[in-house]
Amino acid sequence: MTKLGRSTTIHCLFFGVLVLAANSWAQTRPPIAEQIAKTYGLDSFGQVEAIRYTFNAELPGVNLSRSWIWQPKTGQISYEGKDKDGKPVKAAYVQSQLDGEPANVKDEIDPAFYNDQYWLLFPLHVYWDSNANVQDMGLQQLPLGKGSAKQVIVKYPSEGGDSPGDTWELFIGPENRVEEFIFHRGGTGKPSVVVATWAGYRKAGPLLISTDHHGTADGQPVRIFLSNVSVKLSGSDNWVNAQ
Repeated sequence: MTKLGRSTTIHCLFFGVLVLAANSWAQTRPPIAEQIAKTYGLDSFGQVEAIRYTFNAELPGVNLSRSWIWQPKTGQISYEGKDKDGKPVKAAYVQSQLDGEPANVKDEIDPAFYNDQYWLLFPLHVYWDSNANVQDMGLQQLPLGKGSAKQVIVKYPSEGGDSPGDTWELFIGPENRVEEFIFHRGGTGKPSVVVATWAGYRKAGPLLISTDHHGTADGQPVRIFLSNVSVKLSGSDNWVNAQ
């Protein structure tokens, strides 16, 4: 989670690294971490050649939209959005070659990518991110809706990485789907606390995507939603739209 544009975790999202490392930390996680990730497409993620989506945020004083195409196996990223003055911006880069990119790519666009990609795939990061501590807290009261759900706490270390001390409280329904969440920022940035739904579920190829999040950010109404979500799978040149 970020201030809608800062990096959210250590830069370890290259698919090949994730696959090679997965077995080494899987045994240290509670079973729910893998169960959640499998629900969202963990076992089939290797089929994904590219993901296309638009991240949208609406809250008091902010209304933004950023479009991405990400190739997880190569680290290739294409971006379309607007700068602070509302002027259109386009960029294409490879994450492993950021040192040669302009300052706006390194300092603004790539951190925004990490933020937006977490909204797209956070249930997979519960399993992927080896630096996070994951705890299964059993049934707890839902923060927004009525009833209860299994609470899973995902906490990043207080030092190191790009999200020191950040904590996510996920509330997991009977099908291992996230229903609601609470985010607590470890640093001094804003928002400090976000409470929202994890809803609007769609299938994009083998991936299960939550496209709509309503709630509050530091007590103010917020809506985060993903549009134009589609994937391109191995052996095909066609985009598969989320539906």
